Amino acid sequence: MEVFVALMNKIDSWIWGLPMLVLLCGTHIFMTFRTGFIQRKTFTGIRLSVTKDPDSPGDVSQFQALTTALASTIGTGNIIGVGTAIYLGGPGAVLWCWLTGVFGIATKYAESLIAVKYRVQTADGRMMGGAMYALERGLKWKKFGKVMAVLFALFAMLASFGIGCGTQINAIAEVLETNLPISLPRIAIGIVFGIITAIIIIGGIESIAVVCEKLVPLMALFYVVGCIVILCTNYDFLLPALKAIFVLAFKPGAVTGGLVGGGIRLALQYGVARGLFSNESGMGSAPLVASAAQTRNPVRQALVSATGTFWTTVVVCLMTGLVLVSSMMKNSAVNAENMANGGQMTTAAFAQIPYIGPLILMISIITFAYSTILGWSYYGERAAEYLLGKKAILPYKVLFIAVVVCAPVLALDLVWTIADVLNAFMAIPNLIAVLLLSGVIAAETKHYLKHLDEKDESEIPVVDR
Repeated sequence: MEVFVALMNKIDSWIWGLPMLVLLCGTHIFMTFRTGFIQRKTFTGIRLSVTKDPDSPGDVSQFQALTTALASTIGTGNIIGVGTAIYLGGPGAVLWCWLTGVFGIATKYAESLIAVKYRVQTADGRMMGGAMYALERGLKWKKFGKVMAVLFALFAMLASFGIGCGTQINAIAEVLETNLPISLPRIAIGIVFGIITAIIIIGGIESIAVVCEKLVPLMALFYVVGCIVILCTNYDFLLPALKAIFVLAFKPGAVTGGLVGGGIRLALQYGVARGLFSNESGMGSAPLVASAAQTRNPVRQALVSATGTFWTTVVVCLMTGLVLVSSMMKNSAVNAENMANGGQMTTAAFAQIPYIGPLILMISIITFAYSTILGWSYYGERAAEYLLGKKAILPYKVLFIAVVVCAPVLALDLVWTIADVLNAFMAIPNLIAVLLLSGVIAAETKHYLKHLDEKDESEIPVVDR
């Protein structure tokens, strides 16, 4: 077992080191130029996300598809992950995390576009799509595309039990165990959340989407308002915090307030890594639900899906970063040298407001983590159905619920490592699809944007494959 653990740690360190950072960041930059800097249409995507096209083929509204994707993306990484980036890379990591999100919008747009373009309709009327269908139906090399499609679906299904479920419910149990005045057995926490999860996911994407449509905006608003409250108490340190973030992103040394940065290498490494994890751009997860959206045109839904990266990294992660850096400047006890890890630093920053701060953090972690469970349950279900057919849906859901029940009592350090590796293995086939189909993506984008001001979005035709 020790040999296996050591092997997984080595694979994790290598694959999420330079190779994956170069592949993901390179794709982000390449697709930014290939799509004509599609980020400029972010606010068009936000507008489209709250409009409906109910007569179009699809299982859920575009807004429901977006909030379900956000449910799985906005997780503990948007809170604790930013703290870890600052702890290891210094305040400058916040800038690189933010820039990763800005460029990642293009990749999220691209992967969502091909997921919708190459989706299929099942005999019972459901829409099925994602990287596996883009690989299978979009690539000219059919055998290669099929192999990549199967690998993506396999890794996505396995990842749903780890990063999408086990690690999240364990985080919930940890928070409840730490903050509740009474002691609850972890297995009891698992059973309660297992029952709630069963009630929701047995109803399929429609049930999951209805819950996420209500939960995600509320939990995000609650967290952002909480951050604003803390920033108001730190108002004297906001401008110095912004200066520290920009200065320490490029050079080592100290700035006013005693903050120390390790230089561009550390800030870049940890800022980019946390940014990639926080928005999942390039992993191919969000397109699995984007393909279920009611839309006639893949570009329309891609614009909506791309706003997910804007909300998760450009807004939520930036708010977290400002809270942490301004708190570090205000109170030296929050600084990294006084903490054992990024999680402790985040907890200390929110604890500056007695009672309210820890409560905001606790509720946010629980809701963020649980929404991730709901979103990933659908991702894994779609992957399982692609691999094994419709008969696999019920056994998959039963196994997923069993993980929710049992995972709180497990030591999940190894599961986190395995999940990280599976996420990378998911991303590789997905990025292959994005890069090889970049010509299709560019053509669809150019055609749609050319006609956007001339006619209603729903009337713009799709470019032939």
